[in-house]
Amino acid sequence: MSTVPIGFGCDNHELALYIANRPPVDDYPTLDHLRPLAAGELQHIVSHTSNHWRKVFNVYAKFLFALAPPQVLAAGSWQQYRDRSLLQLGCTEALLFSAPDFSRPGTVHIVAGKTYGAQLDLPPLQWLDSHFAVNVEQRLVVCPYPDYRQLSNERIDRLVELVKAFSP
Repeated sequence: MSTVPIGFGCDNHELALYIANRPPVDDYPTLDHLRPLAAGELQHIVSHTSNHWRKVFNVYAKFLFALAPPQVLAAGSWQQYRDRSLLQLGCTEALLFSAPDFSRPGTVHIVAGKTYGAQLDLPPLQWLDSHFAVNVEQRLVVCPYPDYRQLSNERIDRLVELVKAFSP
């Protein structure tokens, strides 16, 4: 079943991070499509919401930098990638508020949080430990929420390993 992706990023995303909540400002609570962030929009979200969104964007950028795709490494640091390119036009990632669409070929799906994963209609999962589950056929990982305590640097490294294992 195909669904319309809702969130931030580009239509051609190769990696999608799914989270249960949205920034509670502007039109984000009612956003009904996928769109890239404009330059400076990420900072706008961070400055007009709680510290929570700063953590989400920081952890996502740290994960992408550790994953090491060339366009991310070209930024020089995860901070520069976050500030200049994360979820903006030309990116290959998305931050989605909609359910995963497994009909998208080649997309890696990462569901943030065991609780959120339990709310979604996901294919059968193999739990690797108390933090990570996978469905290899669907290129799906359920991982801790992108917060410094839950998705620590060590767990980011583990997530990178799991995502890289999906590559041919």
